[in-house]
Amino acid sequence: MKTLKLIFTILPVVFITFATSAQKQTPPPGGNPKDFVLPAKKVNVLKNGLKSTLVQYGSIPKVNISLVIKTGNVNEGPNEVWLADLTGELMKEGTTTMDFKTISRKVAAMGGEINIGVGPDNTTISGAVLSEFAPDLIKVMADVVMNPAFPASQIERLKSDLKRQLSVQKAQPQSQAIESFNSIIYKDHPYGRTFPTQEMLSSYTIDMAKSFYEKNFGAKRSVIYVVGKFDESAAQKSIEEAFKGWKEGPEINYPPATPTKSAEIAMIDRPAAPQTTVILGLPTLTPKHDDYVALQVANSLLGGSFGSRITSNIRENKGYTYSPFSAIQNYKNTSVWYEQADITTEHTGDALQEIAKEVSTLQKEAPGKEELAGIQNYMAGVFVLQNSTPGGIIGQLNFIETHGLSDEYLTNRVKNIYAVTPEKVSAIAKEHFKYEDMTLVLVGDKKLLEKQMKTYQEARKVK
Repeated sequence: MKTLKLIFTILPVVFITFATSAQKQTPPPGGNPKDFVLPAKKVNVLKNGLKSTLVQYGSIPKVNISLVIKTGNVNEGPNEVWLADLTGELMKEGTTTMDFKTISRKVAAMGGEINIGVGPDNTTISGAVLSEFAPDLIKVMADVVMNPAFPASQIERLKSDLKRQLSVQKAQPQSQAIESFNSIIYKDHPYGRTFPTQEMLSSYTIDMAKSFYEKNFGAKRSVIYVVGKFDESAAQKSIEEAFKGWKEGPEINYPPATPTKSAEIAMIDRPAAPQTTVILGLPTLTPKHDDYVALQVANSLLGGSFGSRITSNIRENKGYTYSPFSAIQNYKNTSVWYEQADITTEHTGDALQEIAKEVSTLQKEAPGKEELAGIQNYMAGVFVLQNSTPGGIIGQLNFIETHGLSDEYLTNRVKNIYAVTPEKVSAIAKEHFKYEDMTLVLVGDKKLLEKQMKTYQEARKVK
């Protein structure tokens, strides 16, 4: 027993000594992120319009391949919301030569997998396999996109799956807020139509899916990316042989969107809700604008990073919310900045007031050099990490392809981040974060929220 007492007496001293020593140690400064060097690209265009981009990257004997077709929810009609998703689900069921199980087994034998994803602007068929199987995966992808079986026997099951997804998402306050916000900003444009109705999903037929495919899929709208360690000549030969018979299809068509800047307040009632889901935002600069990088820096400092001002204020200092964030949502030729948070109901008005103060402060006073440097280091570091995998490289290449940017957007990004001055950040906030022009959506207890809207209206007047 005496021995035990001695041990327990000594241990606190050891811990105190260690803690004191640790506190005195200053961690070494982080290294400066270097400019991104874009690996050499080999770009080719087939006679039918299919573009291929091949990039050697890394030393691991694996390759990532993505076929990006420039179509998605943006090409749906007013009564066709999620028809693109249903079309994608049907394409997963297999081709005229191989069903889903056969495709899955075949790709698994290559040491990988294949996926189909549908988004607002793009439909993507992607996969990763061992390097030696790159030509084989390309052939499978060509079969999937060129020869979908569209089995009528599966459409009711797939529609039921989408209906369940719809029910789950519509029950979430975050989804309700996003749907309302998009409809206000983009109105009748496809970007403003987030969810279908159950009746809409029920009305979809196999012929409608086939029609959507015929109208929107083709070589002219497509780019195939091959990134990793692989035999370039074999991959390019496989692309040419597998896709040479694909129809040209339609030209790229993104219906122009004109986002609305308004000060509208929309409330969706959730009686007795302990939290209010808030989305606050407005249209902003697109990636093609000269000030877009400066806008990103301003966003990261204001609300787009864990150490941002809004996050520090309403999360760390006030405890009004757990995970607030701001972001820039980019679609084709249009962008929106927004702040989103789940805020305790009784402090919703207070949180909006604090957000207004942070916006106003940034507009009036340029941030300190040390604070800005921390944000710039964070952004440059994240950018470097994004380019550390073949999949990340594909993501970057597709971003500049989608938004019509040159390679310089990537190669000069680090230096452009560090070129943003404190004064520029403040000017960006003054020009593009006008609180009085922001659309506000609240999903929560309407009775309690209406009492707090006076606080919000006062917040809009903060200068």
